[in-house]
Amino acid sequence: MNFLKSIPSLLWKIWLVICFVLPFFILFPFFYLSLITKQFSLVFKLKRLWSRLICFGAFLYPKIRYESKKYKLPSPCIIVSNHTSYLDILFIPFYIDHAAAFIAKAELLKIPLFKYFFVYLDIPVNRKSITGSHKAFSDAGNKIDEGLSIIIYPEGTIHDKGKLGSFKNGAFKLAIEKQVPIIPSVNLNNWWFFEDFGFLKSNGRPGFPEIIVGDPIITKGMTEKNVNELKEKVYTFIKLELDKFNGK
Repeated sequence: MNFLKSIPSLLWKIWLVICFVLPFFILFPFFYLSLITKQFSLVFKLKRLWSRLICFGAFLYPKIRYESKKYKLPSPCIIVSNHTSYLDILFIPFYIDHAAAFIAKAELLKIPLFKYFFVYLDIPVNRKSITGSHKAFSDAGNKIDEGLSIIIYPEGTIHDKGKLGSFKNGAFKLAIEKQVPIIPSVNLNNWWFFEDFGFLKSNGRPGFPEIIVGDPIITKGMTEKNVNELKEKVYTFIKLELDKFNGK
């Protein structure tokens, strides 16, 4: 009986993979040419198109809300978000309109074709190596100097059922070092639509993921002494929005 109940979810996940892979192969020549010629603005436009093709093809319709009012994200900036699902990265291009790089786990370099994104645009990080982490944030600083924004999930991993884990300091140190604003972003219910239990065990379904984009937090004038204060401010905003959404 449980197997029968899981069939619709399994079929949708298979369809999600098709929606993910098919547009990628169609767009890959354009991605590749843009990456090797360092046309990063065009790369991100292609990413936006790809994410929309995936989402709309899989009947995922993200609802983006703003803390106060809709605004154009400053460039460059650092987007700091809680990490609830592999779907999280799909929804970022729905509210940022300029070139940005993800800091992502180095394991993604093992995926054929996808490694080109991380070699040329995004930033792989070896989470088990202190040296690797330092290099990743040094590379992120260079990207900011080039005018790119950075997207960071400071928990460092996906937590079960949308629970909020503790934040690492890297994103906040980087924002203060480069004196760029932080944009807090809250993934309210992405995990409802695809959980992190492996492809077969995870729940999967279409729907309306909800994301809140917070007001920019200005770091100009802050120093390293303000890292914990800044981290706590972002963490508190995200936690309060999650608690409000969950009726706590």
